[in-house]
Amino acid sequence: MKKQKIKYNTLVIVESPSKARTINKYLGSDYIISSSVGHIIDLPKSRLAIDIENNFKPEYITIRGKAKILNSLKKLASETLNVLLATDPDREGEAISWHLSNALAQKNSNIKRIEFNEITEAAVKEAIKHPRNINMDLVNAQQARRILDRIVGYYISPILWKKIKKGLSAGRVQSVALKVICEREKEIEAFIPEEYWSLDAELAYHTRKLLASLNEYKGQKIKLSNRAELDEVLDHLKDKVFTVSDVKKQERKRRPSSPYITSKLQQDAANRLGYTSQKTMIVAQQLYEGIEITEEGPTGLITYMRTDSTRVSETAITSVRNYIASEFGAEYLPEFPNQYQNRKGAQDAHEAIRPTDVSRTPESLKADLTREQYKLYELIWSKFVSSQMTPEISEMTSVVVRAGECVFRISGSRVLFNGFTAADRSDRTEKHPVPDLKSGDQLNLVEFKPEQHFTTPPPRFNDASLVKFLEESGIGRPSTYAPTITTLNKRYYIVRSGKQLVPTTLGKIVNDIMIKHFSSLLSIDFTVKMEEKLDLIEESKSDTLNMLREFYDPFKTEVDKAEINIEEMKNILDEETDLVCENCGKKMIKKLGKYGFFLACSGFPECRNSKPIPLGICPKCGTGNIIKRSSKKGRGSFFACSNYPSCDFFTRDNPSESPCPKCGSILLVKRLKGRGENHYCVKEGCGYQIDLLDEKMTRS
Repeated sequence: MKKQKIKYNTLVIVESPSKARTINKYLGSDYIISSSVGHIIDLPKSRLAIDIENNFKPEYITIRGKAKILNSLKKLASETLNVLLATDPDREGEAISWHLSNALAQKNSNIKRIEFNEITEAAVKEAIKHPRNINMDLVNAQQARRILDRIVGYYISPILWKKIKKGLSAGRVQSVALKVICEREKEIEAFIPEEYWSLDAELAYHTRKLLASLNEYKGQKIKLSNRAELDEVLDHLKDKVFTVSDVKKQERKRRPSSPYITSKLQQDAANRLGYTSQKTMIVAQQLYEGIEITEEGPTGLITYMRTDSTRVSETAITSVRNYIASEFGAEYLPEFPNQYQNRKGAQDAHEAIRPTDVSRTPESLKADLTREQYKLYELIWSKFVSSQMTPEISEMTSVVVRAGECVFRISGSRVLFNGFTAADRSDRTEKHPVPDLKSGDQLNLVEFKPEQHFTTPPPRFNDASLVKFLEESGIGRPSTYAPTITTLNKRYYIVRSGKQLVPTTLGKIVNDIMIKHFSSLLSIDFTVKMEEKLDLIEESKSDTLNMLREFYDPFKTEVDKAEINIEEMKNILDEETDLVCENCGKKMIKKLGKYGFFLACSGFPECRNSKPIPLGICPKCGTGNIIKRSSKKGRGSFFACSNYPSCDFFTRDNPSESPCPKCGSILLVKRLKGRGENHYCVKEGCGYQIDLLDEKMTRS
C-alpha cells in the first residue's frame, strides 16, 4: 500500500463546523480543523443491536449518511502526523472521540484527546499543551446509558406498537416525565373550585393612596367564604375610623444567586424569555461554538452549556471582580469572592455557564447577535456579573391598621442599596414603598375593593417547572432535560398550550399502560438510583456489566408478563360517530392521528374521505357545528360556525377538550399573558370560567 504524503502537522477534529471555524482562527498553518458533525458511529436504528448473551456487547455501525464524512476524516488522518480529538467535554463528547479514535487508528496511531470548557484562544492553546488518552470511565458511563436506554426502548416500544398504535415509544426518563405531567392533569381534572372573597381598602394619607388588605376580624384570621360573610364585614365597617396601630421596619439583605447551571438557565429562559428548553440549548450552543463578531471573526462567547456545577475558575473570578470595581464601584464588590455550593449529586467536571470575556457586554455585541442570541447572552452575562456583587439592601415595612374589630395590613419595601441588581435588573424586587407612618395616624377611606375568587387547581407544568422537578428529583442530567420534553411533544404524548405542557389522550393511555405493567421503571427512586450508578461508573467505582445484569433480569420478566397481559387496544382510540360521510354515506369514525383526532370514513380504503372533527354545537344559532378554519390572508386558524354566512359566530380562542361542567356547552381557552389560561363558557347566561395557571419558578 502506498504511503500517504504528510501534508499537515496536526489534525484537530471537533463536532460542528461552526466550532471548527472558531478554533481555526486561533491555530496556525500547522493545523487543519475538521468536524464529525455530531456522532459518526452509533447503534443502528433498525434493531436492538445489543448482544445480551455476550455481556451486552453493542454492535456499532457508521450512521447512515456519515460514511462520506468518516472517509474524509480518514484521508486527513493519513496525511497528518498527529490527530487531536476536541469533541465536547462530557460523556457524549468522550464517546464520539472514542469512536473516532477506533475508526482512524488504522490511518494514524498518534491520536490524543484534548478538551476545553470555553472556545477562546487561551483555552484552546492550553488544551493542546496537555493532550491525554481517551477517558474510558466516561466512555463506559455513556455506553452504559446508551445500552440501558436502548434495551428499555426496544423491548417496550414494539409492545406499544402491537397493542396500541405504530410509532409509539417508551424511555427511561421520558416515561417518568410523562407520568408526572399526567398525574398533575388528573389532579386538575378532579379539582372542585371553592368560592372565597378578599377585601382591600384603598386608604389615603395626605396625597398618598395606600392599599390595605383585610387580615383579621373579631380576633380571628379572616376567611370570607361567600358574599354574605363579606357583607357582614362591610356593615361592621360603616363609619369606622382607620387608625395606624403598629409600624414595623426591618432591613433585609438579599444575596445574589449563583451563575447558571444548565437547568437554571433553561428555567429562567422559559420564565423570562418564553423559550422552550430545546430553543434555549440550541441558542446556547451557538453562543458556545462561536458567533461572527465584527473585526474579530468567529468567537466563542460563553463556556460549555451542559453543566450542573456552580464552580468558576480563578481567572474568571479575578476578571469579573476587576470589571465590577471598574464599572460599578468599590461598594458593589464584596471583600472576598462569593462562594456557591453545588447541589447534592452534581458533577463538577465543568464550570458554571458564564461569558468567556466579561468585558464583552450584551450591548457591545447587539449588532452581531440575533434577537434570540442577544437575549440569552444578556441573561447569562447579567447572572454571572451579579453573582460576584454585594447584596441588595431593602427596608421592609409592615403597617397594622385597625378599624373597629377589623385588622388591615399594609406592606411594602424600598431599596436602600441596589447591590447586585445593578447588573441583574430583572431581579429587582422593590414593591409599593410605604410613606413614613407612625402609630396613631388616621387614614381616610377612599373606597372598599371587594373581589370574588375561586380556588384554582394545581398549576400545569411548563418547561421551567418540569426541568426544575427533574433536577430536584435527580432524574436525568443537564444534557437530557430538553430532549426529554422534545420527545414527548414529538410523539404527541403532550401538546403545548402556550407555555403549559398538556397530556393528550394518547399520552394518558400510554402512561396508564406503563404504570400498570412497568411500575418499577416509572419509580422516581429507581430512576434516581440508575443515574447514581451511571455516575459511579464514570468515577470508576462501579462496573457496567454488573449494573446492566442487575437491571436486565427483573426488567425482562416485566416485559414478558406485559406482552401477555396488555389488552389489545388498537381500536380503543377509534370511535364510531353519528356523522355520515358525504361521499359514500357510511359512518365516520373518530381516529387519533399524529397531530390529534380527526374524522375518517369507515369505508376506508375504498373511501379515503377525512376531515376535522366538529367541536360542538354553535352557541349562537344552536344548529351549526363549530369547525376549525384557516384564514385566507395568512393570519392563522380560527373557529367558526358551519352555517356561515347565515351564522357569524367567530373566535380565535381554542376550544377545550372538555365541555362546560355547568351547562355542557363549549369551553373556550384564552391565553393569560405570562400566567396560564382562562377557560370560559361561550353559552350566553352560563358565566362559568376558571383559570388554569402556569407553575411559576420559586426563587432558589
